[in-house]
Amino acid sequence: MGKQPSAWITTQQKKRWPLMILLLLSLSTLMAFLIRSTFNSCSNGSINNVGNFIREGQEEEKGGTHHQVNHNDEAPTPNPLDFMKSKLVLLVSHELSLSGGPLLLMELAFLLREVGADVVWVTNQKQTESDDIIYSLEHKMLNRGVQVFSAKGQEAIDTALKADLVVLNTAVAGKWLDAVLKEHVADVLPKVLWWIHEMRGHYFKLEYVKHLPLVGGAMIDSHTTANYWKNRTRERLGIKMPETYVVHLGNSKELMEVAENRVAKRVLFEHVRESLGVKNEDLVFALINSVSRGKGQDLFLRSFHESLKLIQERKLKVPPIHAVIVGSDMNAQTKFETELRNFVSQNNMQGRVHFVNKTLTVAPYLASIDVLVQNSQARGECFGRITIEAMAFQLPVLGTAAGGTMEIVVNGTTSLLHPAGKEGVMPLSNNIVKLATNVEKRLTMGKRGYERVKERFLEHHMSERIAKVLKEILLHKAKRHSES
Repeated sequence: MGKQPSAWITTQQKKRWPLMILLLLSLSTLMAFLIRSTFNSCSNGSINNVGNFIREGQEEEKGGTHHQVNHNDEAPTPNPLDFMKSKLVLLVSHELSLSGGPLLLMELAFLLREVGADVVWVTNQKQTESDDIIYSLEHKMLNRGVQVFSAKGQEAIDTALKADLVVLNTAVAGKWLDAVLKEHVADVLPKVLWWIHEMRGHYFKLEYVKHLPLVGGAMIDSHTTANYWKNRTRERLGIKMPETYVVHLGNSKELMEVAENRVAKRVLFEHVRESLGVKNEDLVFALINSVSRGKGQDLFLRSFHESLKLIQERKLKVPPIHAVIVGSDMNAQTKFETELRNFVSQNNMQGRVHFVNKTLTVAPYLASIDVLVQNSQARGECFGRITIEAMAFQLPVLGTAAGGTMEIVVNGTTSLLHPAGKEGVMPLSNNIVKLATNVEKRLTMGKRGYERVKERFLEHHMSERIAKVLKEILLHKAKRHSES
């Protein structure tokens, strides 16, 4: 073969440089995200990324005011939480773990630190033995300027009395009031914001929530959950909810950076699919949640099995479809997970169903799948943050018509909904086939979901919603103080 002219070689090298630079920038963004995503969060049991709750970055000098930046014109935009500068805030968590409640509270801690608030954290139910997760999360907070005190020490009592705001996180945290504050409870209640995430009936115990009617307000992640709490506390406990505020969550800037980076997503797409043994042209339907009966993995697999039969019976021409269960626990080998694996084996679906162990990062899986399945049962998710994360990656959602999912998606536009329970098996199966056979519908739904996220489910949207609530609680405290 003849030697290429040197001018041609020089031209080709020049063409490659922009591509190489783009690839390096994309990979650096991706690596930064994955490094930041050291820990995983479970939004009420779901597996999410702490990076989705925590904005990393260098901490400014204590007391310094941070501003959001509008990158279109580089003009600083005031942070809606700026009024919290120099305010003392005590955050009370029932535990410190990788579950949704504590990590949401950590997110609030960092948002407040960014505007110069003084933030103190206490954990009511803390393990006595050393725990790597607790150690790491505490040091993450300390590195961001959050003070960590013992929940039962005098420092916690003094802080509660001096604080401008006290946030109790989850219903169970209510036990801390009497156990620690004792005779000081009445002095603290007017400045308490109670952030509730639970949807299960066993949390409705008077020992947990007897002070609920007297606090400054309650903050809940969805209207569905708020209504459930209002009705349940009245009917079961005979108490009235305080002023209640609904605050929908939002995606972090870190997750959005990856979701909007085509090269980074492509790298993740190919890597994850190769690790699963799935071809690039195959279709992947994934359920990303901790494996439990309430999250509906069993019913999803039944629906998936039915969809395989429908495709075969109707002789539909579609790429091979796969089901991925992200959130497995290989070590626990629970009875429920054994049932799932047995069902797969009994129906010869080993090559089509893939179990992925609990992971610290969900971005790689969101980048590598075609459709998210949100199959939470009974009352559904309190909110379901994995849903807005999937929509950020322009994925259509197949979800149960229950809980917070109904407040996130638009049925028929960004998602296709099906009933919870066994009656939802065939509708979900039909929806799987519908999306498998219609690439245009998948892409259009994904695009509409992304647009909806950009309109209402970003970090700054959540900050604005939280800011309105905090202002109301501070006004309530001032009013109660003037009346006393």
